Amino acid sequence: MIPLIETAPQEEIQAFQEQKLAEALSYVAENSPFYKRLFEKEGIDIATIKTINDLQKIPVTTKEHLQEFNDDFLCVSKSAIVDYATTSGTSGKPVTFGITDKDLDRLAYNEAISFACSGIKEGDVVQLMTTIDRRFMAGLAYFLGIRKLKAGIIRVGAGVPELQWDSILKYKPAYLITVPSFLLKLIEYAESHGIDYNASGIKGAICIGEPLRTQDFEPNILAKKINSKWDIKLYSTYASTEMSTAFAECGHFKGGHHHPELIIAEVLDANDKPVADGDSGELTVTTLGIEGMPLVRFKTGDIVQLHHEPCGCGRTTMRIGPVIGRKQQMIKYKGTTLYPPAMIDLLQSFSDIQSHIIEISTNSLGTDEILIKVAANNATEELLTEIKDHFRAKLRVTPKIVFVSIQELHAVMFNPMSRKPVNFIDNRI
Repeated sequence: MIPLIETAPQEEIQAFQEQKLAEALSYVAENSPFYKRLFEKEGIDIATIKTINDLQKIPVTTKEHLQEFNDDFLCVSKSAIVDYATTSGTSGKPVTFGITDKDLDRLAYNEAISFACSGIKEGDVVQLMTTIDRRFMAGLAYFLGIRKLKAGIIRVGAGVPELQWDSILKYKPAYLITVPSFLLKLIEYAESHGIDYNASGIKGAICIGEPLRTQDFEPNILAKKINSKWDIKLYSTYASTEMSTAFAECGHFKGGHHHPELIIAEVLDANDKPVADGDSGELTVTTLGIEGMPLVRFKTGDIVQLHHEPCGCGRTTMRIGPVIGRKQQMIKYKGTTLYPPAMIDLLQSFSDIQSHIIEISTNSLGTDEILIKVAANNATEELLTEIKDHFRAKLRVTPKIVFVSIQELHAVMFNPMSRKPVNFIDNRI
């Protein structure tokens, strides 16, 4: 189930996207109060925007714009909205997205081709281990995509290893959709209850929310931990509510494949200019085919690198490498630039560390300060020294690290109002 456009020559993909771009700009110019106002204020004639490069004539849209003018992005009457979704709010005030019936069809198509890219096929059974409620777009999208793919789905939801294993053993799914670190909890439960997880029939896991690869596409510490025990394929995906589009890995595990029929992707520098090929920058997207709340040049906040060489799977579309970090979460510490994913990967290399929270604040000098709270099985001075030495060797700096109880950490990490575990807190002024 590979759409023909995803195996077309680059010139054909570009021409196709430019046609879709013209349609998208015409639609927002007519129907979006926000973009009508923007185009008028900036004196933008959308008829002059004919190529992807011409997009640079349009100012970027930011998360702050979405937060301040949320309703002005809606392009249809509220009577046409059939579902309301919100962003997670992990980096600011949550934003509401109105979704039409046509948008749900688009979501289903996106997830169906993304899951097919990662090896799921008609007739497979898939266990959904994320929430489908609480205004979470992704859970709904997964359900719709599996249904469109004509595969079966078991809607277990998040957490509860006992219930997960009960469903796995009873219904024999071939794939799981999950946060990858939860797979370690499943392994732990299975080992303590005599379950042979390698004989469970699970072929692979579609993983969300956490990286599995380094920037050169090698398995990171988390992926190695999982695969050292459980012989299943781990597929990374990247998506967001704002994009309503996923970038999914194929079996060659070389980044998330772009769906050119659904989204235009740019990577911009600090001055909102395209970066040179091979350089990293902020992913900026223009959505295609969305009826309710389409976006033009939306800055996702995620720092990524694009890869353009054809993939062994036959797709010629560009691929997005693992997220380096969120722009908003960039830390300048003692002259070194850090992102949380690098610190999280390092902490995951210690088997004695159960959980952690990274807290960033502003010190009396006005610079960034890092405090890492760690819950460990073996909280000794020797372990603390080993962790600090590892930070110094790998990241060239040593933040402040303290041991706390697992109960103290979990009280903060598992906020009932949050859909995701909280392991990064930014208290900077």
